[in-house]
Amino acid sequence: MKNKMESPKIPADLPILNEEIRSIRSKDELSVGAVEEIMLDNIEAVKVSLEKMTFKNVTITESSLPESEWTDVIFDKCDLSNVNFSGSFIHRAEFRNCKLLGTDFSRSRFQNVRFLDCLGDYSMFRFANFKQVGFEDCSLISTDFYHLTLQKTSFARCNLDQAILSGSKLKGVDLSDCEFDGIQVEIEDLNGCIISPHQASSFVGLLGLVIK
Repeated sequence: MKNKMESPKIPADLPILNEEIRSIRSKDELSVGAVEEIMLDNIEAVKVSLEKMTFKNVTITESSLPESEWTDVIFDKCDLSNVNFSGSFIHRAEFRNCKLLGTDFSRSRFQNVRFLDCLGDYSMFRFANFKQVGFEDCSLISTDFYHLTLQKTSFARCNLDQAILSGSKLKGVDLSDCEFDGIQVEIEDLNGCIISPHQASSFVGLLGLVIK
């Protein structure tokens, strides 16, 4: 990505807000704090707003937080598997060493967001809007990236095997150092996509060719 991605803007010496996050309800606002070393379950809250927050070693289970806003947020070593974040706006955020198995980010907007060393197999991003988004050293096996809007998006050293990319225009997206035996994509979506020579055989079938 040519433009520099903005990092989360979070002050130092954050107060602990573990009890506040446990009792969060729809349309609540929470800001300037840290949530650490806890398990949260059965949270059902719509349109919450969280700003200038860090989450470390936090597990969230059986929970739904759709249509929420997350600005200047860091998730570090968190388990957010199967959580529903659909329709959310995530801005200036980092997911570091997080477990995102089956996490639902569909129809969400991401701006200045990094995913670093995350396990995101079977996660859902369909119909999401990406602007300045980077995935680095992530496992994204069978992840659903159907019909994304992509601006300045990168995938570095990721496992994209069997990921669904149909309907996502990949012009300028560099997949050359990613790993996959096959991905689901339409031939017209690949125009301008950057791949390595050894990856080219994965797309031969889309052209109707047979390797002999």
